[in-house]
Amino acid sequence: MIDPLFESIQLGRLTLKNRIYMPAMHLNMAEDFLVTDRLVNFYAERARGGAAMISVGYATVDEMSGSSMNIGAHSDDHIPGLKRLSDAIKSNGALSAVQLNHSGRYNFSFFIGGKTPVAPSAIASRLTRETPRELTIDEIKQIIESFGIAANRVKQAGFDAVEILSGTGYLLSQFLSPLTNHRTDEYGGNLENRMRFGIEIMKSIKAKTGQDYPLIVRMNGNEFMKDGSSSQDLITYAKSLVDAGVDALCINVGWHEARVPQIVTEVPRGMFSYLSRRIKESVDVPVIASHRINDPSVAREIIADNMCDMVAIGRSLIADPWFPEKAKNHREQEIVHCIACAQGCFDHLFQLKSVECLCNPQAGHEKDRAIVKTDSPKKVMIIGGGAAGMSAAIAAHDRGHVVTLYEQSNQLGGQLHLAGAPPGREEFCVLAQDLSNQLITKNISVVLNSTVDMAVIEKTAPDHVILATGAQPITPPIPGNELPTVVQAWDVLANQVQTGKNVVIVGGGAVGVETALLLSEKGTLSGEAVKFLLVNQAEPVEDIIYMATHGTKTITIIEMIDKVGKDIGKSTRWGMLQDISRRNIDIKVGTRALEITDKGIRVLQGDEEMLIPADTIVLAVGAKPYNPLKDSIESKGISCTVVGDAGTIGKAFDAVHQGFEAGYQL
Repeated sequence: MIDPLFESIQLGRLTLKNRIYMPAMHLNMAEDFLVTDRLVNFYAERARGGAAMISVGYATVDEMSGSSMNIGAHSDDHIPGLKRLSDAIKSNGALSAVQLNHSGRYNFSFFIGGKTPVAPSAIASRLTRETPRELTIDEIKQIIESFGIAANRVKQAGFDAVEILSGTGYLLSQFLSPLTNHRTDEYGGNLENRMRFGIEIMKSIKAKTGQDYPLIVRMNGNEFMKDGSSSQDLITYAKSLVDAGVDALCINVGWHEARVPQIVTEVPRGMFSYLSRRIKESVDVPVIASHRINDPSVAREIIADNMCDMVAIGRSLIADPWFPEKAKNHREQEIVHCIACAQGCFDHLFQLKSVECLCNPQAGHEKDRAIVKTDSPKKVMIIGGGAAGMSAAIAAHDRGHVVTLYEQSNQLGGQLHLAGAPPGREEFCVLAQDLSNQLITKNISVVLNSTVDMAVIEKTAPDHVILATGAQPITPPIPGNELPTVVQAWDVLANQVQTGKNVVIVGGGAVGVETALLLSEKGTLSGEAVKFLLVNQAEPVEDIIYMATHGTKTITIIEMIDKVGKDIGKSTRWGMLQDISRRNIDIKVGTRALEITDKGIRVLQGDEEMLIPADTIVLAVGAKPYNPLKDSIESKGISCTVVGDAGTIGKAFDAVHQGFEAGYQL
């Protein structure tokens, strides 16, 4: 039987070897708009991994359209670097494209020398907190011309196609949407006028590049913006794009301002393929589905079910560049899945850092972290089978060392299983399994149910020890903390304790928030139950929503500082706080625990002391490194490295990267 994921497909004049398209993702790897070695190495690796076509960018069309960390396409000076990039992609087996974009009101004034960003209308952006300047007709015409000229540069640089970003809330979206386009001239008002800017850009590109040069548009299937473009508007726009000569449509979802999660782990796999289906049923060019397609089985299913013609696999190719080849060659158990944590990709962008990946420490470091076999193999003992320990074992083994990993429990993964316990966070458990699969595939020796002491170490006689013994939860010195009603959040997440109806969580960091969300699910409708009730119209929709979000427990979080979730990444924090608000979890910030009693917990909020009734008190006040062996090991003259929480409490990203570095440096 033919695998639908690996059937060829025609896109304009191009024949694609499979149905996997790597969409453009901002990587912050360009410097002063110029292509860097880091960018070339990054994309060359993804091309070798088997994707049919790779789109890079976005790239700028003029000096107002992005920042110097974007790839530039607004000057002829950018062509040599673009050619290096297209050559690297094509010489390694993939077709190449560049995505062009203008950010409009989504640009920040500090990126463009203090100038005011531009837009169809002077309507403030919730993303940037700035109000743009309204474009004149002459400026609109110039931008349309600039898109055409930039597209021709892309063609001159040897790229096989050009893609235009007409979604996500950037300039083309801003013209299309009645939310941001209040113009009264020929570029505003009715839908035909609001589409005019985008359609004229496509015609400009075709005029400059030739009618047979492939043109792809990445557009929204739903903006998820109140008072924005309707679904029917977007279908009409898709048809008009095809009439204007567009050769394929890549369907994305939402604006950056939208309050619907789009790329984080709580979004179900393949969730938004219904949007590509809606467009596919309305046009006769290839339609590409995107967002949260991180497994070959999901990709195959939505193609086979006619939801789309191709799949856009982006961050999954950051996590594992060889995803396509592994899927093609029946090695799917070796795939390292993107878990949609956003810690190394989106959170890094907010920090103006280059993109990295929690799951793949070599992403963005293809050259400086390339594995080279050692000339002097060592006997390496790794103590701890969590994220840091497994990452260290894989890197050390790949370098050619003889590795044995010891884990005191009966499973590998450590705190990844706790991180994967709350609703919508299950992908962290997938990472634990993926890393474990890597150990199996590489035949790395693993000893479970093994508590390591100095006697074991001396008997083993390793050349080097990597300590990845993790952390222990902190018990704060609150009077009454020894009462039977007091439990640790880690034990709740591990499902090792029961909690009562009224629960107070002490600590509003990531662990406290995740524990609250886990407990708030108790007594709610499952997804299957929601579908049953909706399809059968058994209850009013409002009642179904209520029963899906309001459980049987009363939950309160108390936090000493002035906000909760301070240690949660920006990409995921807003969604988790939104879930907290809709699940009716009570938040008390600026609140200090004074005493735990058999009736509840006494707290001080400002100048007011109060008793919060509780059946269960959950402690989520942090963790401390657990590392009892380091001094003894060093006293014996054995070389050792401490990684992950055993050294410094951090995120899963830190654990994986520190583990890799420890194994890599041996």
